[in-house]
Parts: sequence; structure tokens; C-alpha cells
Amino acid sequence: MHVAVVIVGFRNPDDVSRCVAALAHSSHRDFEIVIVENGGREAHAELQRRLPEKLDGGQRLRVLLAERNLGYGGGVNLGLAAAPDADAVWVLNPDTEAEPEAMAESVRRLQAGDCDAVGCAIFLPNGTIQSYGGRWETPFARAVSIGYGQSATEAVDAARIERDQNYLNGASMFLGRRFLQEVGPMQEDYFLYCEEVEWFLRPTARRMRLGFAAGARVLHHAGTTTGSYNGIHAKPKTPIYLSERNRILLTRDCAPGMLPFAALAALALIVFRFGRHRAWVQMGYGLQGWLAGLAGRRGTPQWLAARA
Repeated sequence: MHVAVVIVGFRNPDDVSRCVAALAHSSHRDFEIVIVENGGREAHAELQRRLPEKLDGGQRLRVLLAERNLGYGGGVNLGLAAAPDADAVWVLNPDTEAEPEAMAESVRRLQAGDCDAVGCAIFLPNGTIQSYGGRWETPFARAVSIGYGQSATEAVDAARIERDQNYLNGASMFLGRRFLQEVGPMQEDYFLYCEEVEWFLRPTARRMRLGFAAGARVLHHAGTTTGSYNGIHAKPKTPIYLSERNRILLTRDCAPGMLPFAALAALALIVFRFGRHRAWVQMGYGLQGWLAGLAGRRGTPQWLAARA
């Protein structure tokens, strides 16, 4: 099985180089790497200087320059278009390090023939699980990470995860050709956050089965570009605003009848999350995103477009 690994970067060459170095040790050898640089010509040139055209194992590596900052979904779509003949596509965040068996285990699970996309164990540097998979709770416009906070050494009930999940964590999504052909490209006007959830909640995607490869493990140095894992009083505007905006947009797109209830639930969660810590600035960011979602605003936020 030939795998195309798609990585979307934004002016983070250290992350991308580390991600590629880990992939070079993969036990599954039939793959190529497509990197999409969203951060402009200088960032693209820096990656080209740092990375080889081929890995030591002979695997091809390409660095594509996006015409502008396309966001996560747009960057992924550009990478997908560059590898139309791959048997499977592995979308990886640039701040990840895949263990050597991760690709091989994902290939084996996909080749079992009873699923169309495969998730894995994504763990944080502190040794705890970030996600085995995700569960979107529509009434509350809330994403729940299965296994979050558990020790990464605990035994995994793969069958239960496959029953419970309805989307894969965007840091690592192993996608079969049928999924890509039937479901189509990612949503681009979310810019960042929730686009992977929308991808798996589409009516066409709901007919697909999501698998889980228990032996596939990926380390995630979460939030290195966005600051989303900073302490609550240090979280910047971008991840808070976009997360809250896109939760509302996702509800509008996938379950519009639930929007009134879900919007109130999302508002209550914003107030509870930030208010209990007296993080008033961050609460303001969240409320701005919530209002933008209700107003149907999409695409690149103005302050990010000005910096591009």
C-alpha cells in the first residue's frame, strides 16, 4: 500500500523537520511525503533548505508553497491534490512524531477491509493520552476526546473506541481512498479548528466506518504554533476565537435544527470555562468567536489576514 503523508506547516520548520525525521524511521517503507507551507516564500525556502528531496530510504519528499495562508483545511486539500494516486493518505500535524510502527499498524487496520479511515493513540509529551478518537456531542456543540488524560501505557479497548468515536483527531488521520473519493475535500472556510469534525460528520462520511489501530502511536507536541495549550490566562486570541466560532458554524452546517440549544450550551461553556478562572480577556475572545459563528462569519479572521 502506497501512503502519501500530508503535512501542513506555517513558519514552523523545526516542527516539520522533527516530524519528517520520525517518519524516516517508519517500518512501512512505501510512502511519500507532501508538505504544504502556508507561511509564504521565505518559510517555503527555509523548508527546502532544511529537507532533502528524498529520505535515506528513497521516499520522495515534496515541499509545496501555498499561494496564501489557506488555513488547515485548504492546506490539506492542496496536499491531497498533489497525491491523487496514493492508496491511502496520512494527514499529520507538523508538531507530531510518529513511532516507527504507527504507519504499518494503520495500514494493517485499513487493509482489514472493514473500515475507511483509521485513528490511533495520540499522546502528549507528559505521557498522557490526548485522544484515541473523538466524539462530537451535537446538543452541546462540544468535542470530546476519548481517553483524554489517561496514561499512554494503559491497555486500550479498540472495539469500544471504534463504537464510540464519530470523528478522528485532526493531528493524525489515516484515510483510505474510498473515504477521500466519497466524502470529498475538507471544509476550507473554517480556516482552523473543527474542520476535521465536519469532515467526518457529513452525510456521506457517516456511511463510512472509522477504525482504530491500537498499535499506532503518535506523539503530539500540541499547540506549538497556535499557543492553544498555554495556561488559560496566556491563551492567545486565535485558538479561542476560532474554536468557539467554528463550533457554531459546525452546528449550522451539520445540525441546523439544534443551533438554538447548542448555541446556548456553547455560551454557558464559555462563561464557565473562563469565568471560573477570572480569565476575562480570554472570555472576551470566546464571546467574539461565538457571536461571529452566530453571524455566519467564515474564512480567515481579519487580524490574521493582515499578518499573512
